[in-house]
Formats: sequence, structure tokens, C-alpha cells
Amino acid sequence: MTQTVDHVAGHTFHGRKGAIENAFRYSVDYILLNPERDLTTPALFSVNRANLANWRSQDHGGEPGQGDGAAWLRARFDQLQVAQPARLMLLTQPRVLGHVFNPVSFWFCFDGQDVLNAVVAEVTNTYGTRHSYLCHKPGFAPIEVTDRMVADKLLHVSPFQKIEGSYTFRFDYRPERVGVWIEYTRPEGGLIATLTGTRRPLTNRVILWSLLRRPFGARRTFALIIWQALKLWVKKATFRPFRTAPVPDQPVSRVRLR
Repeated sequence: MTQTVDHVAGHTFHGRKGAIENAFRYSVDYILLNPERDLTTPALFSVNRANLANWRSQDHGGEPGQGDGAAWLRARFDQLQVAQPARLMLLTQPRVLGHVFNPVSFWFCFDGQDVLNAVVAEVTNTYGTRHSYLCHKPGFAPIEVTDRMVADKLLHVSPFQKIEGSYTFRFDYRPERVGVWIEYTRPEGGLIATLTGTRRPLTNRVILWSLLRRPFGARRTFALIIWQALKLWVKKATFRPFRTAPVPDQPVSRVRLR
């Protein structure tokens, strides 16, 4: 059975808290797909081959550009000795003109009753290092929009933040929309990051309209990250180079269960 790919017309907000504050809100384009199914796609979008917009399994699971997609994720579930999801859905930015950069992608994991019971946040920093956070409730109970799951921060993401503190994740997954809220808490402040958007089928018209409104796809995302970094530098935020940061020992860590 083939499935379609959804387009998520999203909005992301980042608000830094503490002595040096900074906030921004941008519109972004994400796709939502089942990487383990045959997919029906519009002419301007392809899976694992070049096109105006496309998605490649090598961009996820493992090192960026050398990943093994859903197979890698399932291998990590086996290593952690937890039950395999019956279905996976990946929320991520597509490649546009061959380029992609995803600060964070989300693997939504469903059980045999098609209930969301885990989410894997796949975080990639601008230095090309990746770490994933497995979010779930005790016993892999169904995840509700009000649930909050806490994980220790292990990956150096922003050069203006230490590797300390924790993330609190919250998720909202529905047929018509997707929402993700991440609150980063540390002794000297932190930040709030959100991604919310409506779902609709990906079409050629949607692809072209998105490129007209937000040209260059992930290149635009990367440029906006650099712009915000420059603003923090001007505000005299402390810069911490990546070479001083440790790399996590394991590719996947789990939330702290309560």
C-alpha cells in the first residue's frame, strides 16, 4: 500500500531567557512521511533521488549524510531493549536543490493500536554532530498533548549555551496539525523553542509556492541561524567553541522517567 507525503506549513519560535535575551519567529516548510512505505509523490518531489525537492534516507539515523534512516532507528530500539514501533512517521525539512540542514527532526513512533507512544528528537548542530533523545512515558503509555518529558542536555548545540541543564518536550500529533514544544532550562536561564503547523498533502503547487515565499529551503534556515548568532555576539553573549565540547558517548539517550 502506498502513502502520500504531507507538507507542514510551520512556524518556529525561539525565545532566549536570562541576562541576554533574544527572540525570533520564522515560517518554515517541513514534510511528514512514512520512510518505510512506498510513497506517492508529486513530480517535483522524489525519495532517494535528485529533484527540485527530495528526501534521502541517508540524511537521518547515524552521522549526517551517512545515515541509514529507519533501519538505524530500529537498531537503536533493539539495543535499548524496548519494543519496536509498529509505524514510524518522520517530520523533517526536505532537501531543496540538493541541500539540507535540519537542526532537529522528529520520529513519531506508534504502537500496534496506532497510538503515539514515543518520539525521537534527532538533533544536529551546525558542526555536523548529532544526538537523539528518546521521549516516552513510563511503560510507553500513550503520549498526550499535556504530557511533559524531561531529558538531560548532552549535545553541544549553540556556541552561546553550555552543555548543562535539561530539555522538557511536549508533542501534539493530529491528522490536521503537528506541534512540538521544547523548553531548555539551565541555572542561568534557557530558552523556549516551538514548531507548529498545519498538515496537507504535498503537491507541486505547494512546493513551488513554498519556494517562492521561502526560497532555498534549508539554506535559508542555516542563514537565519547565522544571523541570530551574530545578534547574540553583538549583545556580548559568551561564545564557546565546539572544540571544547564533549561528544555524547551514545547516539541515543532517554528521558528521565518520573
